[in-house]
Amino acid sequence: MTTTEKNALSRRSALASAAGLGLVAALPAIPAEAHPTATEREEMPTDRRVNWPDLEPYGLADTRQDLWPREDNSLTLPLELRPRDKERGLVWIRDTYVNCFVVNGRAVYVATGTTRVPGLDLAAPWNDGIFVWTSPSLKGPWALAETTGIRPDAEKGKVWSPEFTGENRPGRTTVAPWQEYWYDDRFGKRGEVWAPELHHFRGKWYIVACMGDHSRKVGSFMLVSEGGVEGPYRLIEGNHDKPFGDSFIGGPKFIEPGAYHHIDGGLYTEGDDAWLVLHNNLYAKFRDDMEDIVPTTNLPEFQQTPYPSEPYLEGASVFKHKGKYYLVQSAWDRTSVDPYGSARHAYDNPGTGRVQYQYDAVVAVSDHFEGPYSKRWTAGVGIGHNNFFVDHVGRLWSTFFRNPSAGYWSDPSRIADAAVPGIVRLEWTGRADGRLYVERSHRGRTVSG
Repeated sequence: MTTTEKNALSRRSALASAAGLGLVAALPAIPAEAHPTATEREEMPTDRRVNWPDLEPYGLADTRQDLWPREDNSLTLPLELRPRDKERGLVWIRDTYVNCFVVNGRAVYVATGTTRVPGLDLAAPWNDGIFVWTSPSLKGPWALAETTGIRPDAEKGKVWSPEFTGENRPGRTTVAPWQEYWYDDRFGKRGEVWAPELHHFRGKWYIVACMGDHSRKVGSFMLVSEGGVEGPYRLIEGNHDKPFGDSFIGGPKFIEPGAYHHIDGGLYTEGDDAWLVLHNNLYAKFRDDMEDIVPTTNLPEFQQTPYPSEPYLEGASVFKHKGKYYLVQSAWDRTSVDPYGSARHAYDNPGTGRVQYQYDAVVAVSDHFEGPYSKRWTAGVGIGHNNFFVDHVGRLWSTFFRNPSAGYWSDPSRIADAAVPGIVRLEWTGRADGRLYVERSHRGRTVSG
């Protein structure tokens, strides 16, 4: 996510109508007793083993409605409501993250994401931290993490916040100075946290998240729990002074020079090893103690196949399935008019006549973590800034949230259905040229967790 890509609602274009608008870390071993039910077996999609032909030229966006979350392939998770959610009746969330881990022989589902404070329409220029929900299954019940024993006076489910500075102790940092709230004449209160991910690795819980554009320093950091999924969490040593990676020029003009680092950090684990995945094509190996990344002069880059007009990509993550590595990134499909007067959808840079349409997930596949990765394809329309995961019976899913800042879901007629905790089923097309797509149409079927 980025605040630089907010559009006025008036930017809706007739081009979208011409395009045909429609409706809407590998899992640890499952214990032998965790067999799927008969209903779950029936709902497991079979591999279609059919890749759609690539669109030409490379860089065009696939808008087919089969790649949209629909009633037959997706659902909105019934996350426990906080007091701020009662009026809407649904949690307002961006960058929805859901995963399933096996802990002490049982499946544990977790959910988190970017949320906003009451009174603000966006999760900026400040928000109040990271909330976590847990459940024994996708169906629920989805309960806020039980944090009241740690902070009796704080809102239930809030596991980390810039406001927790009072928890800092010698030898234990919860909130670094660069993560604290601050104030100026332009924005008033400043400092927001974006796009948290939650991982269970080597018996511990980790959160990777990003301090957003209005923070003193903008970039990714990692927390580790000294208890359960509810915390308490502390900041790892490598982020006491700054986010991961070096600073560079980027982001909105109001970000102070030297304050912008690599955003949207994520964690990929395999065996006993772990890597940080960042936007701008970067990754880094974590030290064995997980207190920082391995030092290097320059962070290594994934070997990718860029588009002819490589746009800004964000929300990067890596997912392994059936021996293949899938590099998942988010890109805006921008509409324009081709030389023949028809609507053109492509992953272009901004330009005259190019209007943001859908925030898509684009994916490439490789036999190796670092690449080289194949050409990208559209895995799902409007599901950008997502994560792929496997449930406890082996079904593949992606999250989505419907971006309210611009494009299709920012339209006044649809904005009420944006920023949701959504999940959509995926299908795999087989080993030969394996691709992951949003599960394509099955008539007469509805999805359940």
